[in-house]
Amino acid sequence: MTPLPAPITPDRWLCQLFSAQTAASGGIVRRQVRDVERLVGRDRFLHEIRRRGFRAVENAGHFVIFCNTEPVHVLT
Repeated sequence: MTPLPAPITPDRWLCQLFSAQTAASGGIVRRQVRDVERLVGRDRFLHEIRRRGFRAVENAGHFVIFCNTEPVHVLT
């Protein structure tokens, strides 16, 4: 029987998110709100977004994170 992996810590989850190739290259990543709230908490998540100078939007149960410092314009 294969042992279950250890639960992921909030620090490890954030590290994995922001070191992913898409995020590291200034791209866009999406995460489910329920996962963020369960694993790291909304306040901590938003603090890390702001600390990096990134932007995020929430829609239909997802966070869309713009992993760059460019402005975000909502067009419609």
